[in-house]
Amino acid sequence: MKISAKTKTCLIIGDPVEHSLSPAMHNAGYLALGIDDQFVFLGAKVRVEDVGAAVQSMRKMGIHGLTCTIPHKVEVMKYLDEIDETARKIGAVNTVLNKNGKLIGFNTDWLGVVIPLEKITTLLDKKVLVLGAGGAARAVVFGLLKRGSKVSIFNRTKQKAIDLAKEFNCQEIDLNVESEISNFDIIINTTSVGMKPLENETPISTEFIHGRQIVFDTVYVPFETRFLKEAKKRGAKIINGIEMLLYQGTAQFEIYTGQKAPEEAMKRVLYEKN
Repeated sequence: MKISAKTKTCLIIGDPVEHSLSPAMHNAGYLALGIDDQFVFLGAKVRVEDVGAAVQSMRKMGIHGLTCTIPHKVEVMKYLDEIDETARKIGAVNTVLNKNGKLIGFNTDWLGVVIPLEKITTLLDKKVLVLGAGGAARAVVFGLLKRGSKVSIFNRTKQKAIDLAKEFNCQEIDLNVESEISNFDIIINTTSVGMKPLENETPISTEFIHGRQIVFDTVYVPFETRFLKEAKKRGAKIINGIEMLLYQGTAQFEIYTGQKAPEEAMKRVLYEKN
């Protein structure tokens, strides 16, 4: 890479963040377009109580782009100057652009789920179970409803699921009868269950998953979570979190650079890392 003092810095913050493949993906994109002298993408572990300080540092240091991952997607919003309409409706931000000192929040996560799913099925009238009620879940629910899906939300902290379902005018489900799982066309995990130190757990029982379902896990480290492995054994079509990372990332890349993302180059490095 041809980094100089003129190179614009983009940064992913999260806790944890060491597992993130966003730097590799974005830097591969810069290299493919020959703009690796203009942009560099790095990562930093930031505790949730320090998000405000991180955003202030973005202002002071002129950091060009700030990518937010778990658990910062909601917290970061209170420190921004402007939030675009989609991110405001979702209620979470994963992308912050520093536009001449004005910090603008966006959300591209919903595209990271909708695009891979629409490559293999229509989402109109599909019954979808969303696991989780955090920032990622908000984006997933928004995208599914935008495409006409019938969404139910399950979360281990029930009140969070109730609140999210009420906000988006969809259904909360408690899964007391786990056989209800078999009634859904698509199941999407947006929780951190499956990521270290929970890599040996699944967010719900896989006993009632079957071959007519699609199971999507937004966790991408490990590449194939236990949830996906169990679902595949039961014949379900699986989509791993790399696909979400890729398509939220290509949209993010275009916000940061103003250029069409080199999808194949970015995809290639993600799969090479796994």
